[in-house]
Amino acid sequence: MGDMDPHIFAVAEEAYKQMARDERNQSIIVSGESGAGKTVSAKYAMRYFATVSGSASEANVEEKVLASNPIMESIGNAKTTRNDNSSRFGKYIEIGFDKRHRIIGANMRTYLLEKSRVVFQAEEERNYHIFYQLCASAKLPEFKMLRLGDANNFHYTKQGGSPVIEGVDDAKEMAQTRQACTLLGISESYQMGIFRILAGILHLGNVGFMSRDSDSCTIPPRHEPLSIFCDLMAVDFEEMCHWLCHRKLATAAETYIKPISKLQATNARDALAKHIYAKLFNWIVDHVNQVLHSAVKQHSFIGVLDIYGFETFEINSFEQFCINYANEKLQQQFNMHVFKLEQEEYMKEQIPWTLIDFYDNQPCINLIESKLGILDLLDEECRMPKGTDDTWAQKLYNTHLNKCALFEKPRLSNKAFIIQHFADKVEYQCEGFLEKNKDTVFEEQIKVLKSSKFKMLPELFQDDEKAISPSSATSSGRTLLTRTPAKPTKGRPGQAAKEHKKTVGHQFRNSLHLLMETLNATTPHYVRCIKPNDFKFPFTFDEKRAVQQLRACGVLETIRISAAGFPSRWTYQEFFSRYRVLMKQKDVLSERKQTCKNVLEKLIKDKDKYQFGKTKIFFRAGQVAYLEKLRADKLRAACIRIQKTIRGWLLRKKFLRMRKAAITVQRYVRGHQARCYAKFLRRTKAATIIQKYWRMYVIRRRYKICRTATIVLQSYLRGYLARNRYRKILREHKAVIIQKWVRGWLARTYYKRSTHAIIYLQCCFRRMMAKRELKKLKIEARSVERYKKLHIGMENKIMQLQRKVDEQNKDYKCLMEKLTNLEGIYNSETEKLRSDLERLQLSEEEAKIATGRVLSLQEEIAKLRKDLEQTQCEKKSIEECADRYKQETEQLVSNLKEENTLLKQEKEALNHLIVEQAKEMTEMMEKKLIEETKQLELDLNDERLRYQNLLNEFSRLEERYDDLKEEMTLMINVPKPGHKRTDSTHSSNESEYTFSSEIAETEDIPSRTEEPSEKKVPLDMSLFLKLQKRVTELEQEKQVMQDELDRKEEQVLRSKAKEEERPQIRGAELEYESLKRQELESENKKLKNELNELRKALSEKSAPEVTAPGAPAYRVLMEQLTSVSEELDVRKEEVLILRSQLVSQKEAIQPKNTMTDSTILLEDVQKMKDKGEIAQAYIGLKETNRSSAMDGHELNEDGELLLVYEGLKQANRLLESQLQSQKRSHENEAEALRGEIQSLKEENNRQQQLLAQNLQLPPEARIEASLQHEITRLTNENLDLMEQLEKQDKTVRKLKKQLKVFAKKIGELEVGQMENISPGQIIDEPIRPVNIPRKEKDFQGMLEYKKEDEQKLVKNLILELKPRGVAVNLIPGLPAYILFMCVRHADYLNDDQKVRSLLTSTINSIKKVLKKRGDDFETVSFWLSNTCRFLHCLKQYSGEEGFMKHNTSRQNEHCLTNFDLAEYRQVLSDLAIQIYQQLVRVLENILQPMIVSGMLEHETIQGVSGVKPTGLRKRTSSIADEGTYTLDSILRQLNSFHSVMCQHGMDPELIKQVVKQMFYIVGAVTLNNLLLRKDMCSWSKGMQIRYNVSQLEEWLRDKNLMNSGAKETLEPLIQAAQLLQVKKKTDDDAEAICSMCNALTTAQIVKVLNLYTPVNEFEERVSVSFIRTIQMRLRDRKDSPQLLMDAKHIFPVTFPFNPSSLALETIQIPASLGLGFISRV
Repeated sequence: MGDMDPHIFAVAEEAYKQMARDERNQSIIVSGESGAGKTVSAKYAMRYFATVSGSASEANVEEKVLASNPIMESIGNAKTTRNDNSSRFGKYIEIGFDKRHRIIGANMRTYLLEKSRVVFQAEEERNYHIFYQLCASAKLPEFKMLRLGDANNFHYTKQGGSPVIEGVDDAKEMAQTRQACTLLGISESYQMGIFRILAGILHLGNVGFMSRDSDSCTIPPRHEPLSIFCDLMAVDFEEMCHWLCHRKLATAAETYIKPISKLQATNARDALAKHIYAKLFNWIVDHVNQVLHSAVKQHSFIGVLDIYGFETFEINSFEQFCINYANEKLQQQFNMHVFKLEQEEYMKEQIPWTLIDFYDNQPCINLIESKLGILDLLDEECRMPKGTDDTWAQKLYNTHLNKCALFEKPRLSNKAFIIQHFADKVEYQCEGFLEKNKDTVFEEQIKVLKSSKFKMLPELFQDDEKAISPSSATSSGRTLLTRTPAKPTKGRPGQAAKEHKKTVGHQFRNSLHLLMETLNATTPHYVRCIKPNDFKFPFTFDEKRAVQQLRACGVLETIRISAAGFPSRWTYQEFFSRYRVLMKQKDVLSERKQTCKNVLEKLIKDKDKYQFGKTKIFFRAGQVAYLEKLRADKLRAACIRIQKTIRGWLLRKKFLRMRKAAITVQRYVRGHQARCYAKFLRRTKAATIIQKYWRMYVIRRRYKICRTATIVLQSYLRGYLARNRYRKILREHKAVIIQKWVRGWLARTYYKRSTHAIIYLQCCFRRMMAKRELKKLKIEARSVERYKKLHIGMENKIMQLQRKVDEQNKDYKCLMEKLTNLEGIYNSETEKLRSDLERLQLSEEEAKIATGRVLSLQEEIAKLRKDLEQTQCEKKSIEECADRYKQETEQLVSNLKEENTLLKQEKEALNHLIVEQAKEMTEMMEKKLIEETKQLELDLNDERLRYQNLLNEFSRLEERYDDLKEEMTLMINVPKPGHKRTDSTHSSNESEYTFSSEIAETEDIPSRTEEPSEKKVPLDMSLFLKLQKRVTELEQEKQVMQDELDRKEEQVLRSKAKEEERPQIRGAELEYESLKRQELESENKKLKNELNELRKALSEKSAPEVTAPGAPAYRVLMEQLTSVSEELDVRKEEVLILRSQLVSQKEAIQPKNTMTDSTILLEDVQKMKDKGEIAQAYIGLKETNRSSAMDGHELNEDGELLLVYEGLKQANRLLESQLQSQKRSHENEAEALRGEIQSLKEENNRQQQLLAQNLQLPPEARIEASLQHEITRLTNENLDLMEQLEKQDKTVRKLKKQLKVFAKKIGELEVGQMENISPGQIIDEPIRPVNIPRKEKDFQGMLEYKKEDEQKLVKNLILELKPRGVAVNLIPGLPAYILFMCVRHADYLNDDQKVRSLLTSTINSIKKVLKKRGDDFETVSFWLSNTCRFLHCLKQYSGEEGFMKHNTSRQNEHCLTNFDLAEYRQVLSDLAIQIYQQLVRVLENILQPMIVSGMLEHETIQGVSGVKPTGLRKRTSSIADEGTYTLDSILRQLNSFHSVMCQHGMDPELIKQVVKQMFYIVGAVTLNNLLLRKDMCSWSKGMQIRYNVSQLEEWLRDKNLMNSGAKETLEPLIQAAQLLQVKKKTDDDAEAICSMCNALTTAQIVKVLNLYTPVNEFEERVSVSFIRTIQMRLRDRKDSPQLLMDAKHIFPVTFPFNPSSLALETIQIPASLGLGFISRV
């Protein structure tokens, strides 16, 4: 530790070593200015001695020595303007050691306590710590009696205005002080006594006086502070009150009492408080010395001197004079030790030496302490009866002015003088010197305190040696406390009176002389504490003040003389005695001096490192340590050799003894073991023979008994089981026959009853339909003639329709022929299946015959058992031979067992090795997997970034293309107004270009470029073709990436499909039926449209008088229209009935009849037994259609023949679908039957194999095998049935859902169609039964608009919507919800064109808005939020399971049903990416001018840079100067961005990505400017940047955005700031920089180090060698050679799915949007 850099522990260790080595007392002198760290240094030195040496007894003296520090600091330290823990007294602690250099005790001397601080503190200063600790602990129960409160309530603690020290808890400090008192043996009662006295001082300071007149004063009656003081001190209130306001004057003749003025009373009160505190301080020091005093004789000691440093203030008084006088004496002692004595020693020893000049402060000391010096004149003036400060000053001027060069008089003052001290000139004010030197209090007040009943208080004044003046009471400054013995000394009566005449200066001079004698008798060690600045600022170093302190304390001269001197020395005899071990015998001569010279010449080659004097050898620094190392090495080698030899001899002797004893023991033990083993072998062999025969006898006897009993039991049990099995088989056979006949009868009965009911229903329904048809035909017959006259040309149309009907009939006949062929094939297959079934029954009978054979085989087995008994007899003889063989093999088995154990051990070792290798492999695989996962994530981010860059490039080219097109339109003159439709054509082409494939794009561009070329306008076609080619390439790349993504998704879906088997047969049928239903609905819409067109045509072609409302032709036409509407209603009712029957029939279907068709007519066709019934039904239907067709021929004028034809066409389609479904059902049934036949064949083969195997087995095994087979068969059947049941349940659930959807849509369609019927029709035909149930209208979360209102919708909702206007008060994302509800309605109507048109217009309009107002942050943020919400709505209601699981049941009902908008989702995602990139560009443009000024140039922490004066402060507003931004400006802008995004309802994850991008821009721009500006690379600027970054992190913390990744983007900037602040000198610093700056590249680190510029003289530039060291350490790092960060870089953005909990049906459209043309559905 002695080789360390200057450190307090190194100094303490050197003192301790010299005390142990040289047997001399040591001293450590800690000096320095106030606030330089003297107290802490002394405390650490004492802690080192306590830790290293320990105590000689169990009393833990070292802990007591350390415990004295908290007590002395609490009562002797206070906060000043220069130091928060300033020692206001000096102390010298002697730590005593015994012969073994362990602590045995300690003693403390104190000097010049600053008593004036008790009653007065300057601004920003405090009283002694103990008072504030008491006030902070006033609430403790034991302190209630002290009646304390806050420190601001007491006059003695509130004058400084700073009752609290930052970072210090006074309550905790009080606890430590009490703990230290307990450790030092101060009992609880004495502690409370001390606290009572201190509390009394505080209350005494609050005592106030009232003036009676100019010469007298009084205290108010029952004054609370004084009463509390008297209670605590246990003195009489009236007496104390009297003597605080009066004083006693004694003359030669008499004594009388005189009142004093208010000012004098106040001074007397303060003098009393100071005197009490000084006595208490003295008492505590005495008690500490008594505790630390040791009864053991002290062998040596180390003294630690912690004394006040040199002080100079604005006003310097008696206290500063004494302090500086003490420092002059210490400096003289330092000079004597270092300079004078050192050089005198060199001259005395006649060593070649050049004298060094140094400053000698003896003249200054003579000026102060010599005869007629300053102190002498002061004491003389104090003895004068009428001496004053002015007369004393005049004496000083007369005595020393112009006679001593160190004494001066100020120009403008006659009451001050100047002394040239060793450190600086100090001007002292003479006012108060005499009073402070006298240091007197009123004797009567002291007598009152001595009469106290409080026992501890009189103890303080027992040895009062102070002068008590009856004439005056003054406020003194510091008082001297000398070392007092444990027992007071008894002196003569006149001695006390003589001591009373000693002044403070005289006592201080005597104690200082005593201290100098002590220090001169020891070896001193100096600790010079240097104060970095005068303002208690951290990280601030004032180089001028440091150099001034170094020069004043003589460190520079010390360095100069130490570099040229010889600090270590030995006498020749001491050197010879110490280093004799380094000499050989031949080197030792009779003359010691020559012997030392010879040895030194061999040991130290450099002769300049030592010098030979007359009686001593002198060494330069470090040489004694080198010799000590050689001596220690030599002694250690000799010690090791001795230890080696002795230990070897001892162990050899011990080994021989142990070996001899072990051989003897082994001989006897082995003999005994051999005899025991032989005896054991004989006994084991005999016992084995006896056991063999006895066990054989017992087991054979037991076996015979068991065998006989088993045979008897088996015979009875097998007979019983056989009879039971026969009876069971017989009962089951008869039950099956009964069940067969009963089930057949029940099935036939149910079939007949169902057939009869269905036929009856069909007849009733057909009768009703025929009646209606007849009624319609009659009505048509009445009006056909007139209609025929009006429209003669309809006959040709009817003929054409008739031909079409004939063609349909031919097609129907072909279908019937196919149906008959299918029936024939079905019958042939059923016959084959029946034959197979009969053959299986025959095989079953053969199996029954085989069971009979089994019984005969059992008889044969009984014969074989008899043969088995004979073989057992032969077995016995064989077993006897086997016994002999067994004995021979036992030996072989034992050998094999030993080998087996060895193999097992090897196996276990191999297994252990395999397990370890497996663990290593798994760990390696896990690491590889993690690395691959990270790499895949990086690849995904790179791919996403590349894709988004392509989108950005694509949008840029698209904008460029639009600009070129606008230029072309401006260049082209359009003479014709007919070309105004170009805009709509352009918009449609643009939409196709945006959303179509590459081919559509290439076809669209030439069509747009043809028109300009035809008009021969000059155009740069090369540029246009390049743009076109670039767009094509981008589209191809996008398509390739989309294909790769689709391929990966297909692979995932394919893997999922392999894992899950889904029944698709029934789903295909339902899909087919839904398609047919959609076709019927579309045809129904077409019929409505044709009917409306027919009405329009009639109204347009007819004459006005004919088509008038009252005309007969008009009435006839209306009647025809009503009949047509009636026909439509009838058709609707038929559809409803059919569907209701379908639902009921599906619910009644059993699980085995899943192949039954879903329509009732198909079921009727299947129930028809033969071809005749089917043909008959078809002929009846045909006749009905034919009759209607014939009527149509006859009634040719009726316009409803077209409707009749359409109805027939629908019937034909229905029949066709029925035939196809019947064909599919036949095929499915045939396939099922084939599968059943195949399974029956496999089962038959398996049964035959099992039967053959069973015949070969014995009866017991045969029974078990048959049971096992039955169990397996039943288990398989059970599993098959469970699988079928699960499939049926899934199918039923799916059908129920589809039926609910169909019923809902049918109801809505019928409600809508019923609303279209006019009131006139209802009045004309009131007798029309309507059995269709109506559904109440409910909002479905859809918005309906007309096709022509689409442009108005887009204009009001997108183009003219302003975020700052109407959009502020809307629901977040309302435009997106409105657009999606419009898309839902178009999807509900199955209008493909409307969906595509709306989505295309929406996307193009958003692009136009962003192009027009793309620089407005609120606009871009608003549409980014709405685009993302629109995209989330398309996902949430797409119907995909992955998205539906986040919805409520009501939201799942709002899913899209007809269209898959996945392509548009991709387009919207691309649009959102483009908007996000535009948002980032807007952010960058706004933040760019703020970053450099706010992060680098503006000084957020005032005064850190050090270049500007500390008094100059910048304004801290958001814009300090015009065009200048601050950090507050950036934070306000970030708050603005965040509030706008939150107000627009942007997704939280997207907000995090935007914030991350903003912070990246801030960090990148700041770092780039830091790398390019030399004036910014300094230590203070690094601190400024770190503070600014902390403010940004605090902003993230306030917004809960710490997990957004924004903080990580600032890591390069943080590391650059740390690089500016760290130490940059040694290799360790380089290693720390390399490990710290992992986010910076090598080029950036080197650039910062090269640009580093020191702001003040204490900083240094970075050396070139250090930069090269950094480069060498970073040469293996693989990073980018780029110096600057890419400030334009944009992170890839993602849009995580964020479902909305808002119900669509609850959304209201505000009137402010102007969307009154939209209606809720």
